[in-house]
Amino acid sequence: MSAHTRGLERADFDQGARLLMMSSLAAVIGLLATGGAWLLLAMIRLFTNLFFYQTLSLVPHSPANHTLGAWVIAVPALGGLIVGLMAKLGTDKIRGHGIPEAIEAILFGRSLMSPKVAVLKPLSSGIAIGSGGPFGAEGPIIMTGGAIGSLLAQFVHLSGAERKALLVAGAAAGMTAVFGTPLAAVLLAIEVLLFELRPRSLLPVGVACAVAGFARPLVLEPGYLFEMHASAGSGPWTILSCLAAGLVSGLLAAGLSRALYAIEDGFGRLPIHWMWWPALGGLVVGVGGWLEPRTLGVGYDVIDALLHGQMPAGQALALVTVKAVIWLVALGSLTSGGVLAPVLTIGAGAGLMLGGVMPGHDAALWPLLCMAGVLGGVMHAPLMAAAFAFGLTGDAEALLPLLTTTVVSYGVTVLLMRRSILTEKIARRGRHIWRETGVDPLERHAVEEWMSREVQTVDAEMSVSEVLTRYFGAGQVHRAYPVVDGERLVGMVDREALLTVSPAITCGRACAKPDVQVALPHETCRAAATRMARLQLERLPVVADLQTLRLIGLIARSDLVEPTLVHHEEEELRERTRHLPGMKQR
Repeated sequence: MSAHTRGLERADFDQGARLLMMSSLAAVIGLLATGGAWLLLAMIRLFTNLFFYQTLSLVPHSPANHTLGAWVIAVPALGGLIVGLMAKLGTDKIRGHGIPEAIEAILFGRSLMSPKVAVLKPLSSGIAIGSGGPFGAEGPIIMTGGAIGSLLAQFVHLSGAERKALLVAGAAAGMTAVFGTPLAAVLLAIEVLLFELRPRSLLPVGVACAVAGFARPLVLEPGYLFEMHASAGSGPWTILSCLAAGLVSGLLAAGLSRALYAIEDGFGRLPIHWMWWPALGGLVVGVGGWLEPRTLGVGYDVIDALLHGQMPAGQALALVTVKAVIWLVALGSLTSGGVLAPVLTIGAGAGLMLGGVMPGHDAALWPLLCMAGVLGGVMHAPLMAAAFAFGLTGDAEALLPLLTTTVVSYGVTVLLMRRSILTEKIARRGRHIWRETGVDPLERHAVEEWMSREVQTVDAEMSVSEVLTRYFGAGQVHRAYPVVDGERLVGMVDREALLTVSPAITCGRACAKPDVQVALPHETCRAAATRMARLQLERLPVVADLQTLRLIGLIARSDLVEPTLVHHEEEELRERTRHLPGMKQR
């Protein structure tokens, strides 16, 4: 078979036969995650009414309209105390904002989540947010949706890689159901959660988000959460505006991230058990809510007012400052809550104030750009942030400015911060995460590209004693040799194996095995390397096919270093630019 023909036989992707099964399970997870989103939002409404209005109701009410007076200070503290008890007596996996815990489960926990997390995370988040916690529902639903996907994968006995795909599918579907932003949810999976880009993972995530997107209007209010239209304009001034918004957003994102972990470190130095931290954080939330009642709870109405310019700059500054302080303190106390909604509020407020001093453009553009910019910088996910802002507002004209702003903010935070607000928490547990993803050089190359084609073989009919003398004597060249009967591979032989058998028998009889380990020419170098590592082998014979076992080459561990060296040269070798035709060389 020619190299051209072999090249035509290779596919762009691993065409696993389980893709249809995984997609079917993802569709089920999309429905379950939508139900989980409805349940979480219902619990937030239930506990909001219970804590602030002393009624059992699912009717949406803002905690800002309470009549508790100064007693409101105690409400978030009580909610924090309950969350702390749940974390101590149930599982500490419910602490924090959910996304780092999902990442940790994916990378270090074989994508295994417990039923406790699936139950206690939405319940604790409902209590924390319902008692006035300044959080959004996205972090909890990402953790809950992920737990749904992981549990279903465990129930049907899938592999770790397949569990990861379904865990992320559940997380992204949950985000879709809460916000109605399927594209942003898929991009969140790609930029933050998957750590790979393969059909085996992207297809289930896409299916789950699509199902959740279509199912959402059946159980939740349809339409854009903050529908608006800002005039973006065009020309050089628009580009400069996006650069300014991106720079401000990036600096603000870096500041928020550093402040959060400084506060968390402060809680860690307290001489009390961590169970009490959410209650102490709740006291700060209560004071902030007493001073600025609209800072309590999710605050979607506040975001909407900021985006539509319905709040004076002075009032916005006071509200956003208090919101930032109580969110940082509450999240630093490791209660159960989310990141997205508070960051959107802070970013939109910063944009409103920036728009007051920057000339030109629709005043609504600045809150929108900074809202997305701060989110993209905080999470190190610029594409998700731009798509999220579009999905929340439906403002297609702002897509290009949004992308420009989020990319600039992302660049600023990458230069200023070693880690994002999500991965810093995991790093503090002694586990480093490498966020850059690329194609493994061993995945890019086939075995036939790097195998040795001129192979010294041993005739199966030779006696053991003759083989020991000829191949393993003073002139020994290799540690092991393929044994062939004609062109058919019989096995591999080395000195240690031959010394354990009678020297009178044939070498073919001594090394013949029913399950001889081989590599195929069209397999990836990664597949061969994995097989060598699993079986603790130094080399594999390469055969044309498994039926004839015709030996065509040999690949060793040392051969597998070569693709990595090629990758190194592509990344590091700086070549002199070729001179263009007609250009005079100096």
